[in-house]
Amino acid sequence: MMINDKLVTCVWFDREQAREAAAFYAGLFPDSHVGAVQQSPADNPSMAAGGELMVEFTVLGRPFLGLNGGPNFTPNEAVSFIVLTDNQEETDRYWDAIVDNGGAESACGWCKDRWGFSWQITPRALMEAMADPDRAAAKRAMEAMMTMQKIDIAAIERARAGEKADA
Repeated sequence: MMINDKLVTCVWFDREQAREAAAFYAGLFPDSHVGAVQQSPADNPSMAAGGELMVEFTVLGRPFLGLNGGPNFTPNEAVSFIVLTDNQEETDRYWDAIVDNGGAESACGWCKDRWGFSWQITPRALMEAMADPDRAAAKRAMEAMMTMQKIDIAAIERARAGEKADA
């Protein structure tokens, strides 16, 4: 294991799922790859010695360590991965890949991958709309977002501008 970063996020997976998840993420996002795999040097509650204990991987340039820890702990919405997108095509590509590969839709740009991790696929246009100095425009954008699952940038911009939803 040769992680050089001072701070690395460790992501707990059920038995033997870390490499599969790392490969999925690396195939989906740019500047991502699967790195070294470490076998367990001794028997432990999750596996026998020699089993895949940890997998290094990078997503969007950020280092992670996937731990095949077993079923004791499961992900929840208290921690999520936010991916800022630049346009609807990118938003659709990431959202659809996560949801269509065993994941699930949620509300307001959130979805879960097949391992139970929450992702917020968030267009920069939404962030800009909600920070609009015109607080009425920001309110309209947020209210529109609250009705969505995957974020529709055009609908956010219409709401921000004060146009009717069916315009």
